Amino acid sequence: MKGCRVCLNGWAESVKVGELDYWHCPNCAAMFLDEAHLPNRQAEYERYLLHKNDPYDLRYRNFLMKLYEPLLEKLRPGMKGLDFGCGSGPALGTMFIEKRYDVAFYDPFFYPDTSVLNRTYDFIICSEVIEHFHRPAHEFCKLDAMLNLGGWLGIMTCFLPNETQFANWHYRSDLTHVAFYCEKTFEYIAWQFGWNYEIKAKDIVLMQRNATSVPLSRRCNCI
Repeated sequence: MKGCRVCLNGWAESVKVGELDYWHCPNCAAMFLDEAHLPNRQAEYERYLLHKNDPYDLRYRNFLMKLYEPLLEKLRPGMKGLDFGCGSGPALGTMFIEKRYDVAFYDPFFYPDTSVLNRTYDFIICSEVIEHFHRPAHEFCKLDAMLNLGGWLGIMTCFLPNETQFANWHYRSDLTHVAFYCEKTFEYIAWQFGWNYEIKAKDIVLMQRNATSVPLSRRCNCI
């Protein structure tokens, strides 16, 4: 047994898929790849270079609308945002800039200016990012610290299918996809941080940081 890297529950159950070892958490229902199989930084970088995320590609923009539209409805003029894990072509952040929002970019490979992580924001975009987290609990703590009260975290990631479909799931075949979530996972994360949350559509989640006092034991023992 192994501790959950998403919710920090003390134990998770082993799941073998071919030559790879995964762990399933009965507490938050997340699935994550064993540390022994995590890709190194060079392998990640080479895979990300293959991404074709042109900010001005109309088909890609249409794909992003399923997160863009529900998040835009939550925002007010003058709000400041962060496109976290934006990749080489920060398309979603660019779309918000076109609506006259002030958006910073961060990506550990392509926009590595860590000074933007020392600020706070009214909204944070995580479009196809959280599946790459090697230390999800740590990253969610970081996101929580950067959100202003009332701020929104917009997430797009393919929701985990049932166990019988997992082995043949296309999303798992990307070597950089190492953590997987379902609706129960987001419900638990929201409880852990005292966030409000909304499942807006399949694969789309909005989280809101509110002023509820959350015991430290439920928050950032993960950093």
